[in-house]
Amino acid sequence: MADKKNLLLLFDRPQEPVFMEKGEVNSTSVFDVPDNYLTDRYRPIGADLTNRFGETANSRIPVRNITLPSLSIPMQLGRHEQFSLFIPKHRRIAGRLIDIFVGMRSIEDLQSVAVYARDRLNPYLFNYALSVALLHRQDTKDLTLPLFVETFPDKYVDSKVFAQIREEASVVPEGSRMPIVIPRDYTASDLEEEHRLWYFREDIGINLHHWHWHLVYPFEATNRAIVAKDRRGELFYYMHQQIIARYNFERFSNQLPRVKRFNNLREPISEAYFPKMDSLVASRAWPARVANTQLKDLDRELDQIKSDVADLERWRDRFYEAIHQGFVINEQNERVALDERTGIDTLGNMMESSILSPNRQLYGDLHNMGHVFISYSHDPDHRHLESFGVMGDSATAMRDPIFYRWHAYVDDIFQEHKERLTPYTTAELDYPGVQITGVSVQPESGSPNTFQTYWQQSDVDLSRGMDFVPRGSVFARFTHLQHTGFTYDIQINNASGGQVMGTCRIFLAPKFDERGTAMLFRDQRLLMTEMDKFIVALNPGPNTIRRRSTESSVTIPFERTFRNLDQNRPNAGTTEESEFNFCGCGWPQHMLVPKGLKEGLRCELFVMISDYEQDRVDQDLVGICNDAASFCGVRDRLYPDLRPMGFPFDRLSRAGTDRVSNFLTSNMILSDCTIFHTDQVSQRQ
Repeated sequence: MADKKNLLLLFDRPQEPVFMEKGEVNSTSVFDVPDNYLTDRYRPIGADLTNRFGETANSRIPVRNITLPSLSIPMQLGRHEQFSLFIPKHRRIAGRLIDIFVGMRSIEDLQSVAVYARDRLNPYLFNYALSVALLHRQDTKDLTLPLFVETFPDKYVDSKVFAQIREEASVVPEGSRMPIVIPRDYTASDLEEEHRLWYFREDIGINLHHWHWHLVYPFEATNRAIVAKDRRGELFYYMHQQIIARYNFERFSNQLPRVKRFNNLREPISEAYFPKMDSLVASRAWPARVANTQLKDLDRELDQIKSDVADLERWRDRFYEAIHQGFVINEQNERVALDERTGIDTLGNMMESSILSPNRQLYGDLHNMGHVFISYSHDPDHRHLESFGVMGDSATAMRDPIFYRWHAYVDDIFQEHKERLTPYTTAELDYPGVQITGVSVQPESGSPNTFQTYWQQSDVDLSRGMDFVPRGSVFARFTHLQHTGFTYDIQINNASGGQVMGTCRIFLAPKFDERGTAMLFRDQRLLMTEMDKFIVALNPGPNTIRRRSTESSVTIPFERTFRNLDQNRPNAGTTEESEFNFCGCGWPQHMLVPKGLKEGLRCELFVMISDYEQDRVDQDLVGICNDAASFCGVRDRLYPDLRPMGFPFDRLSRAGTDRVSNFLTSNMILSDCTIFHTDQVSQRQ
């Protein structure tokens, strides 16, 4: 029986032929590829290739010759083209390839068709479809996928770095190679005020999170179960709403106003973006967008796109009409109510236009096609033979300032629905008998109720993605935001007379707006960034709850975001190996805390203990990747909180509570905090 871990070798060096050595320097493997599986270029010299590339390998992997399914649809995308999940044609192609991979009866058959497909299909398409298949097949879901930044570093790294990496790898033997430093802010100068947020938009960890989220939650597949995950549409809304909240927090940390919604699709886009990246697969530079570019009607025959800006406006108007009427019309011409429980989930599935949308024909493809229109704004009719810009790829979209303007507008449509819901009553918010009497933040260094941030340099190994380069590790050194560790210290009194369970919900928000004015609830609620959520057991009387920042339900640790999957790997089949096989979806731990200001950014920390009996979802979570559940849910399980995502800030406040301080019930508390930033760079140990 084939070892399923060999499938992971197919991600290595994506443009090198499949018959070349894969894996680490001292543990290489070679696929024994049947001659008829070789491409036309290599089939006449198959025997020579087998001898040449098998001599030094530590192991050989037999590939069974089987009757292969048709790959005619996946091969419609050229091998050296860009690939985008936002383009309908590409989505259909990817959906077909996912179906092929998921439908193979055994590991051996999957390995055979994947080996055959690898050198014939677009590498981006192949990587995406195989990744989705491995995550969703019962016999491979425990595999840990290689990091996307390692496989396709061109989506994350300044293009000038690659020439230096090739030189270092070619000249210097492994063990003596030095990391190649990626410049701190290489895409613009300080003349561009939007560039103050380079560290957020271009952070590798943040962009990996966005790519991995869309990998875990694909929106196209014939097998409906792959897409139809619990509260998927609501999670699409909430994850992106939290990104905008965090982005606005960062704007305050750089003395910039909140992001301006891109709500007039005919208005020129004032922000320019020049990515400074090359595509190693397409052998083209990522196209730039100059300032004041306007969206134009698309007519791109190669991508089978012929669509007008008016289509976006028509779909938008139908969203607002549905929200104001309180229902949508499904494909059977029936009304589907946008109620308090499922309305946001329905709208989320419509907005992303997954196969779960109740009526794609009527409500269209607003979110995805918004990305497409923006990403083609530099060449809408393909007259210059340009591909899409970074907004067209989920791995790169968050680099562009317009991503946040577009999603601020998308979120505004969701908020139109949320603001029509009945505000929570005091009875719905309160937890009788439970009172929070105090809360403080205890940093590892510094005064209580302060957060400290600084710059840190870390290394990431790019060797998996460096095709036709001498073997061995080659590191790039990048600069990112980091914060010192801290602990929440929460004092709770339980006067109920017995032990009770509660859900602790922690949010952080700026205290003042961009004009220095104390914020109203209706504005501040949209800036409430979720920091943590966890279950607590409260004994009768006083309780002290301590929770470390590294335990956050929002984040995954740095080591998981950038780790080497082959280094220090535990023995197969052990408990240690199952713990090693973490899931990769989650906000990066190093970006948990906003940057803040040198003189301090004043914030408010909100803590709530809600009634666990009203939050509880009965399910077994043993051995399940659930430590970043707030943004990513729990793999193959229900979302582990019955409340609406973002509770209690997902609705407007009840009458008479215009500020968060008036909104509080006894099971909530608000505390002043300050975020201090030190403009110094440390080296990660």
